[in-house]
Amino acid sequence: MKLALFAPTPRGRRLAQALLSLLPEEWICWSKANPQGEPLPWPWQAYGDPSHPTAPRSLAAAVAQTWPQVQGCLFILPVGSVVRLIAPLLQDKYRDPAVVVVDESGRWAISLCGGHVGGADALARQVAAALGAEPILTSASEGLGIPPVDVLGHPYGWRRGSGDWNGVAAALTRGEPVAVEQTCGTQLWQRAWPADHLLLTTAPDQAVAQIRIGEYTTPCPHIPTVHWHPRVLWVGVGCERGTSRAWLEGSLRRLLQNQGLALEAVAGLATLELKRDEAGLLELAQAHGWPIQFFSAAALAGIPVPHPSEAVRQAVGTPSVAEAAALLAAQRWSGEDNPAQGRATLVCPKQIFTSESEGACTLAIARAAREYSPRAGHLWLIGIGPGDPAQLTLAARLALAQAEVVIGYQLYLDLVAPLLHPGQICEAFPITQEVQRAQRAIALAQQGLQVAVISSGDAGIYGMAGLVLEYLARSGWDGIRPSLEVLPGISALQAAAARLGAPLMQDFCAISLSDRLTPWPAIEQRLQAAAQADFVVALYNPRSRQRLDPFLKALQIFRRARPTHTPVAVARNLYRPGEAIHLTTLGELDPEQVDMFTLVLIGSSQTFRYGSRLITPRGYRL
Repeated sequence: MKLALFAPTPRGRRLAQALLSLLPEEWICWSKANPQGEPLPWPWQAYGDPSHPTAPRSLAAAVAQTWPQVQGCLFILPVGSVVRLIAPLLQDKYRDPAVVVVDESGRWAISLCGGHVGGADALARQVAAALGAEPILTSASEGLGIPPVDVLGHPYGWRRGSGDWNGVAAALTRGEPVAVEQTCGTQLWQRAWPADHLLLTTAPDQAVAQIRIGEYTTPCPHIPTVHWHPRVLWVGVGCERGTSRAWLEGSLRRLLQNQGLALEAVAGLATLELKRDEAGLLELAQAHGWPIQFFSAAALAGIPVPHPSEAVRQAVGTPSVAEAAALLAAQRWSGEDNPAQGRATLVCPKQIFTSESEGACTLAIARAAREYSPRAGHLWLIGIGPGDPAQLTLAARLALAQAEVVIGYQLYLDLVAPLLHPGQICEAFPITQEVQRAQRAIALAQQGLQVAVISSGDAGIYGMAGLVLEYLARSGWDGIRPSLEVLPGISALQAAAARLGAPLMQDFCAISLSDRLTPWPAIEQRLQAAAQADFVVALYNPRSRQRLDPFLKALQIFRRARPTHTPVAVARNLYRPGEAIHLTTLGELDPEQVDMFTLVLIGSSQTFRYGSRLITPRGYRL
């Protein structure tokens, strides 16, 4: 996304610097020229600079020059000034860039224009997260807590078709029953809707508006209707050498129209390997942003088709190009291990289109079991810290603002709930289903979604980062698709240290007492080594209702190795409601005070207690 940033004053520029470093966008930055003639720091461009006659002479001129070049505009200005600046430039929400306004104090990020389609609401959320500001979103769907209908299919790579978008949006806003008719594509989008909203998949006669999701261009009924088209159609193409793009495209449009199929539902093209240099075919794919799947003659020959041709087999080595290529492409995109047994359907057998001057082509269309999405998908593995939103890192806030799906243990989802927004899908998994959690997150990211997997504390310390990366590595991940970021969080160990003072100023270690994934003999060996080595030791997962012995055994190991007066802290629910910290000694520690929500910190021989603090000297001479 290419953005323009307008900050006329030095104060505005200072505020904007945080956005330039935190939001990974391409920026065009404008500010007022310095009165003394000094150049502005990079990357700022100056308007109103008399020494540069080609530069815009005013802010209005800079806005007008930049407006058609970008997808979004961010102003650090009063709202009234921005309204006057952009008023002459506005056309409609489908062509105008997003407009977000931030006050110079950095308290508010206001989505002014292009909230849904333009992406201003999403941009305002990101800007607010980056600045610690409050996003101001005034769209009706935001107030109702429902996804905007005009961007409903974007996360899944769907294309928007025709329809009365304002009429359907008005019905949704009024809370009236809206029918949904879906013939293909994921139904994951329904998870983003409140359970009490009147979306009808049955009894459409009760509806006052309708959302149609499918590959067909069915006539609109007497009520407001909109169309979303999942990209499930793969077009198999065979053509004479030199067939023009115009003839290929015209033939395809006629075929789709005759079948009642939407051009927006086309996922891509498929053909014979020999056609890799077919200019008209390549131009057609490029013009529509369609991928092309090329197959060998041997691969196509193995696909059963209704209309094989001996002449075609003798010419290119396979009895079918168009039908076989369409089916094979659809089958492979459906995710079948054995394409010959896939679930793809040939919805339009081959048809031949000839022109004396522009060539000839054979076209066939197959429907895949799942939609194609051009989006690469992204995984954030986020440590949310101890639970207080104030302890969440800025990077984590930005990621949660952008995520389309958030996956985690229900308690963790509850902790970040104040930072989530309408349209996001939350999927909770029980505490013992970490593998399923990782598999689900990866599968959704591979479908093109932006997925946040949240762990308490730090994702890389007994969290989900290792499991997700291990699963990706074992599945042959190329390191690119989906892309991935691990965002650190404040670990339980760090949170406890902060509450206690400075217990970790010398060498320390963390040991988990859970033997669900690590054999107890290995844990016991580590406990003995740590106790003898005089580390400050943090015990994670010390005790549960079913697992009592490990903590008692650990206590015995440390009592044999260290004096009974060794300071110990029992910390529970740090930075959450019900926080409790109990300071005791190794000899007086009561196991009944310990559970799964507790971290036990055992001091070293140097650790001492001072009031409510634990201090481990670093070794400086005082």
